Amino acid sequence: MSSGKRELRRNTEKGKLAGVCAGLADYLNVEAWIVRVVFFTGFIFSSGFFFILYVAGWLILDKAPAQLSQAHHVNVKSSVYQAGEPPHRAFRELNQELSELEQELQRMEKYVTSNQYNLHKEFSKL
Repeated sequence: MSSGKRELRRNTEKGKLAGVCAGLADYLNVEAWIVRVVFFTGFIFSSGFFFILYVAGWLILDKAPAQLSQAHHVNVKSSVYQAGEPPHRAFRELNQELSELEQELQRMEKYVTSNQYNLHKEFSKL
């Protein structure tokens, strides 16, 4: 996540209906199913107050922007109730990602230690 200001927004990518509970879960940094259970329980026992809150959140809250790039993000299951990739698949993806990063680092190191880099550096001083 970014280190900027947190904003309460609907998360329609992870949401079931309108993304209000998923957005609230993102804002509070908790699992979405916990917020859903609280809302459902409140809906049952509050004679419709939580339903009004949900609809108000649906109408008032802005939609969260779509995740443009999820490179460098692998979600591994740590418990049965959580969603994510199986560990062997996540390990394979992490291994592939680290291999690609190592190749990129080797390419950059090769350029920085080359004569071409020194030549470009000297030209930029002129």
